[in-house]
Amino acid sequence: MIVGTASHAGKSTIVAALCRLFADAGYKVAPFKSQNMSLNSWITREGDEIGIAQAVQAWAAKIEPSADMNPVLLKPKGEMISQVIVQGKPVGDRKVREYYDSIDSIFERVRSSLKALARIYDIIVIEGAGSPAEINLYETDIANLRVARLVDAPLILVGDIERGGVFASLYGTLQLLPEDDRNRVQGFIINKFRGDKTLLKPGLERLEELTGIPVLGVVPYTTVKLQSEDSLSLAYKSPAPDKTLDIVVIRLPHISNFTDFEPLEAVASVRYVPLDASIGRSDAIIIPGTKNTIDDLKAMRNSGMDKQILECAGQVPIIGICGGFQMLGITVGDEGFESTEHRNNTIPGLKLLPVHTVFHAYEKETKQVRKRVTGDGPILDEIRHQEVRGYEIHMGRTTTSCPIFGDDGAQDEAGLVLGTYLHGLFHNDNLLSAFTNCLTARKRRKRLMVPQTGSKLSDNNGTKHTISRAQRDPFDDVATVLKQNLDMAALHKIIGL
Repeated sequence: MIVGTASHAGKSTIVAALCRLFADAGYKVAPFKSQNMSLNSWITREGDEIGIAQAVQAWAAKIEPSADMNPVLLKPKGEMISQVIVQGKPVGDRKVREYYDSIDSIFERVRSSLKALARIYDIIVIEGAGSPAEINLYETDIANLRVARLVDAPLILVGDIERGGVFASLYGTLQLLPEDDRNRVQGFIINKFRGDKTLLKPGLERLEELTGIPVLGVVPYTTVKLQSEDSLSLAYKSPAPDKTLDIVVIRLPHISNFTDFEPLEAVASVRYVPLDASIGRSDAIIIPGTKNTIDDLKAMRNSGMDKQILECAGQVPIIGICGGFQMLGITVGDEGFESTEHRNNTIPGLKLLPVHTVFHAYEKETKQVRKRVTGDGPILDEIRHQEVRGYEIHMGRTTTSCPIFGDDGAQDEAGLVLGTYLHGLFHNDNLLSAFTNCLTARKRRKRLMVPQTGSKLSDNNGTKHTISRAQRDPFDDVATVLKQNLDMAALHKIIGL
């Protein structure tokens, strides 16, 4: 089990790297995180919803993601309320106290998922959540020590040196653990180090003297990118200064699945703009998914962001994904199932697409899909009749008379405003190419050179260029970094290999 001194210490990436190393060594390995809190999620082949991190780790292990890898997913809605998803299915919105009152029964579902994985896999790499030393939550924390005790798992404690105070964080976390659980900690990992490792030697030796626990390695800061786990990652995103194209993603209060736009970060400067900021000059605007469509639409209106978007309509492409698609329509109605404040109400949308949305039941559409491109216009003409893949995670029903992906989505008459329920849209090379071509042509610039990954682009004579997306597997890269910087023999001994 990999636990950390705090959130964002790098646990998810280390688990992914270990999954790849063990898979490459011939073991059947699976990731596991009993409870995840995130608005970035993934839909399995079976239509179950799990945290994106466990899907990424499953891919690292070269297996299909399953609901048993993340049996509890909490999707915050605000006002101390989260949608609770158990073994891939939503069971309802719960206040914090209500959730904790049912924690024992929920943990039984955690236990059953872990047993299901244990019947199939040789090794399960468990990821903790936040810190295992939240002393106010010991009785209700099902993401850390309770799981470790259940399966008697050795713990590896990860500290983030980039934030400073890593030795105090590691030592303090260890000391705050219940005495019986300190013996579970079998090794430390110091993560995200920049600089000369020899300068750390006195600190490493003193930490080992104080605790009797070995430091298994110091892992350098790496620029290898895996999909972001949760909203904490947004704070670390910054627009690339060397890109010709500028794309704005509206940073909604309850933004979800912003991993949709990470492929764009390789080909454009992507700015996540808060509601109280100016859009500025941009080549495209994207309204992303959200956990709370009506609340975020109201927040957009109160901040004046809606007016900024409407002023850009007709000048730049505007794309709405999932909740963003719903916002672009004429009306959004809630019959008592979506908003935290505006139940049984219908409010106007941005009126850029001829669609209406109603939240008519506490039902969630969760499925992987393949759709044929049926739209047209400056963005979609290039790939009309081609196939795109994605996944749907949404509540509400949207009526449309101008679908653009089979029976899904809508566009305006000019083909510059598009909406769809398809998450993962820009992970399709053909769609990414068509979108980038459209933006490039509108800027009337020469061919845009894109490092590593890219799309078809037009130069002044109209010639199409394809830059291959083929590149090194990022899981191989993070696994190599870990292998080069950890005492793998000591780690194997701890695991029992």
